[in-house]
Amino acid sequence: MAKKKLPQRLFSTLLSLIFQGRPWLSSSKGGSTAAAFPSTPLQRQHPPMANDRLAAARTLVVDVDGGLLRSSPSGLFPYFMLVALEAGGFLRGAVLLLLYPLLCCVGIGGVLALRVMAMAAFCGLRESRFRAGRAVLPKWFMEDVAAEAFEAIRGAKRRVCVTNMPRVMVEGFLREYLGADVVVGRRMKVLCGFYTGLMEEEEVALEKKKIMLESDAVGLSGSLEFLQHPLSRCCKEVYHVTQEDKAGWQALPRAKYPKAMVFHDGRLALRPTAGSTLAMFMWLPIGAALGAARLAVALTVPYRYSTPILAATGMSWRLKGERPGPPPGHGRGRGQLFVCNHRTLIDPVYVSVALDRQVRAVSYSLSRLSELISPIGRTVRLTRDRDSDGRAMARLLDRGDLVVVCPEGTTCREPYLLRFSPLFAELSDDVVPVGIAVETSMFYATTAGGFKCLDPLYYMVNPRMCYTVQFLERVRTTAAMGREVPSTDLANLVQRKMGEALGYGCTMLTRKDKYLMLAGNDGVVRASDKCSAPPGGRIAH
Repeated sequence: MAKKKLPQRLFSTLLSLIFQGRPWLSSSKGGSTAAAFPSTPLQRQHPPMANDRLAAARTLVVDVDGGLLRSSPSGLFPYFMLVALEAGGFLRGAVLLLLYPLLCCVGIGGVLALRVMAMAAFCGLRESRFRAGRAVLPKWFMEDVAAEAFEAIRGAKRRVCVTNMPRVMVEGFLREYLGADVVVGRRMKVLCGFYTGLMEEEEVALEKKKIMLESDAVGLSGSLEFLQHPLSRCCKEVYHVTQEDKAGWQALPRAKYPKAMVFHDGRLALRPTAGSTLAMFMWLPIGAALGAARLAVALTVPYRYSTPILAATGMSWRLKGERPGPPPGHGRGRGQLFVCNHRTLIDPVYVSVALDRQVRAVSYSLSRLSELISPIGRTVRLTRDRDSDGRAMARLLDRGDLVVVCPEGTTCREPYLLRFSPLFAELSDDVVPVGIAVETSMFYATTAGGFKCLDPLYYMVNPRMCYTVQFLERVRTTAAMGREVPSTDLANLVQRKMGEALGYGCTMLTRKDKYLMLAGNDGVVRASDKCSAPPGGRIAH
């Protein structure tokens, strides 16, 4: 291989001195790298040919970057960009994007580029507030897992996962979703509670001793560099996957996920490669202007006229099925209760658009900004006190209002339904289930750990988005009102019917489960601070 040009070598050496404390040494022309590799037997077999041998191994050492993920080790840039954008903000993401050409010059798959990306993504972040490794990144890692590699490692009795990425980025995903027993990665140095951006190697002597005592450990690698790792030298055999093999790998289907991916956080709805991140930054000024225009149209123009105007800008919606007829008690002035799953804060707005009538939405928490820009008027706030909330919704129904309630109590992005609170089944003789589905192209309009008041604005700046509203058949709830059957049974019935119509899975997870996982609290928003991330506290039941 020809030597690198002098300017490139000088630049690589300079960065290496800054981030590693020693100059970067390249192989000399005509030199061999064989001496750098251990004498571990290297098997060219790869999954699925080696599935039986890998599954029978007592200990399996997995090269996460090259042997588990479909993207090559040089494709780790999007994960650092996710950390930069979700944990640091747009400015930090822009800095990392500007460094991308320099990373390509020094070799984006190398250790030096990895250290530069870690410095740009982590430097200055507060350690105690960093939750991207558990709340944001697992979704993107899981979508990058190869089905062939997963099938090869799932039968191993003990999994030791080795990665070049900072351990804080991958440990939550590997332990919680892939059942890793040990995660070996680089540690991020911390000073006064903040990440410095510098990485240091993790001590593996104890784990190395355990593997050597077992004497039958097997390795799975996707890169020859993995053979330089101390743990790979303890393996009896190492099965290597070539880039040609990886080119034919398929993504792991959602149905085969070892654990359902129900919750995840973060604003980005696209994988932030260098190209897509550049497109996002170029779109932001245009999206901000377009979002303001969309909001102005939605607030001032009647539904029947605003729908085609907004659709021309990429903001569309569609009605699946027929609009419901008047309720049986409509002549007596009784209102109608609509029960919908919760995808974003503007779900009731699209129910109102689909009905072409004003509705009253009830919500546990809503920012003042979201309420100010809502085209359906003031939202009725619930208190999580069962009796008080029941009386508030009953008053609205008695006045003849069309009431929209989301019994999940919080949003869920993935194709799952959370547990339905049974209170709605005790308020009316019948309810109309409404299935809601949302598609966005760039940003999610929900957050667990960010600023909730910006949710509608993030939705508005998407290049394209579409709401689907589906009205289902009425469900009679008279038996629950008369205490003949438990209200929880009818709530589960409505959830099941909605899940079947949408193709979503039904769960018994709650709002508290979501916030404990994603934000480290149970999701209570103080009345005095509606535009901040929810602090910790107790939920009033």
